[in-house]
Amino acid sequence: MSDIVRNAIQTPDGTILESHSRWDYKSHVDTKTGKDYMVDGGHDYIRRSTHADQVDLSVWSTDPHKKQADAATWGTYGPNGDQPLKRVPISEMSTLHIENVLKNVQSIYPVYRTIFEMELRKRKDELEAYNHYETKSVDSSNKR
Repeated sequence: MSDIVRNAIQTPDGTILESHSRWDYKSHVDTKTGKDYMVDGGHDYIRRSTHADQVDLSVWSTDPHKKQADAATWGTYGPNGDQPLKRVPISEMSTLHIENVLKNVQSIYPVYRTIFEMELRKRKDELEAYNHYETKSVDSSNKR
């Protein structure tokens, strides 16, 4: 069974409706069609309008990591906690921010914890590969 990473739709006028948590009901009257669109359920369940012209933007835990990390967002009030709430894709969060979230936030939705951990592992692997490449480049330039 896969978990919901992102519960969202796009309406014909381009509006994106996303439900971030259970009972986070969002609705919109589309300016092109005049129809009512809605999404609800966050990461717990998917409930939405059933118009054929809406685009499903759902992302699941079985999707590739990059798609999950780009779609999963984390709410932040900035480094000092004094800014308006802004939702940031996990893929765009700093490594320090991700580490602090994992260390200090106990109530993380389990699939998000997995995405955070996979993102840190990916960054570590990329850094090690880069360092390995740089070491080889320095070694080969010293042999000349």
